Amino acid sequence: MLLAGAKKEGSLTLYTSITTEDMTILAAAFEKKYDVKVRFWRASNEDILQRAVLENRGGRYDADLYETDAAGLEGLRREALLQPVNSPVFADLISQAVKPGAWIGTRLNIITGAYNTNSLRASAIPKSYADLVDPKWKGKLGIEAGDSDWFATVVSSMGEDKGLKLFREIISKNGASVRKGHTLVANLLASGEVPMALTTYLYKVNQLKSAGAPIEAFQLDPTVARVNGIGLSNHSPHPNAALLFFDFMLTDAQQILAGRDFFPTSLKAGKDLAGMKLTFVDPATMLDDAEKWEKLFNEIVIRQSR
Repeated sequence: MLLAGAKKEGSLTLYTSITTEDMTILAAAFEKKYDVKVRFWRASNEDILQRAVLENRGGRYDADLYETDAAGLEGLRREALLQPVNSPVFADLISQAVKPGAWIGTRLNIITGAYNTNSLRASAIPKSYADLVDPKWKGKLGIEAGDSDWFATVVSSMGEDKGLKLFREIISKNGASVRKGHTLVANLLASGEVPMALTTYLYKVNQLKSAGAPIEAFQLDPTVARVNGIGLSNHSPHPNAALLFFDFMLTDAQQILAGRDFFPTSLKAGKDLAGMKLTFVDPATMLDDAEKWEKLFNEIVIRQSR
């Protein structure tokens, strides 16, 4: 019945923060299996949330689904823009992916450090955040400009006062090259323009490494993980197709994501997270305290960096 309804609707529209290359592959697999067209708009997490809220307030309902990070999805839930979906597939997911009431996690963005292997040796890589105070790192560090949630999670895990003091010292002594976009940061690492970065997505580092780039990831404690997921619009113009794609993202797409070096949330996808000590971003806390942490991140990291 769901498939028949989806075929009758013929298409669905998705707002997504995943890269265009990766979503094109996922959409092609869905279209091949179900003969239902996927139209998607790719943007940042912040832009997806902003556009969704503005469109809904204006009575414009284009999106069937939103695929973005946990904070964005939690924001959509609070705006009452999502409708709950239940599925037996949820039993196959890690516990952090199941958010009863509105949205479900499909993949993890694991935020790690990474370095250019032509610029730095493995023996020189820091073992802790405290090691970054060393003046040898001056002019060699990169940070993504939107990672205030990573900053909040790391600082909070250290103890707020201690963590803020440490990052003030790191940045005041050694600075950082602040760039917008995790893909851009990873590509700058691969080219050698940035010797080492503190915030890259592990999947992107692995993709570039598999393609032959001189890049390697490393982990500092805590290693921060951000859940990305999918939510169904409560004004979906193509509800059958949207539900079919929602289910696809938790089943077939999980293996596709794993094959492209992502970290899917399904325990059946073959990605073993047991060896990783991950600290998860709390989306509710980040929404409630977003102004505080963005202000601190801007003050300590962005404004003091080159």
